[in-house]
Amino acid sequence: MASVIASGLMAGLFAAFAYAVMPGLRSTSDHTLVATMQGINKSILNPVFMLPFVGSIPLIALAVFLAWRGHGRPALPWLTAALVLYLIAFAVTVAVNVPLNDQLERAGDPNSIGDLAAVRERFEAAWATWNIVRALLHTAAFACLAWALVLSGADRIPADRAAAPTSHETRALLRTDPGPFTQDGHGADR
Repeated sequence: MASVIASGLMAGLFAAFAYAVMPGLRSTSDHTLVATMQGINKSILNPVFMLPFVGSIPLIALAVFLAWRGHGRPALPWLTAALVLYLIAFAVTVAVNVPLNDQLERAGDPNSIGDLAAVRERFEAAWATWNIVRALLHTAAFACLAWALVLSGADRIPADRAAAPTSHETRALLRTDPGPFTQDGHGADR
């Protein structure tokens, strides 16, 4: 459950940048985009972000290990897929988006940058494209984890409760427990 929540937070964050933040900044000035992204890149480095971003990896790995050991074995392929997808997304962040963030920071104060348009051009399209890639990867990892959770829950339903009662069993239940109504159907309390 913890890995589902943590990975869902990351999928939501990167998806929000893909469908709201970056499209919203697209129509702003060069100064606004550079200043805003520099501010976001500084403020996002906090425990509320880092804990689920980095913490998802050991959580998913633990889920894989437990499934491999026999606790939810039907979910093992989905958990393994989630781990691989999450690691690829993590690698995209570390190898592409973070260096672009660092490059944007090194450009300096937006008020003193000589050619803001060039700084924006080197940053915006590449960052937005790779953010979409990592948003899709994180969302796929989240979906795999959610399905694994469903499978591991289904694994725990006792066989005698997994199937719906037959019509014979339903009639027997109704005969033995009519509930608050009498058998004559008038609804009088017992």
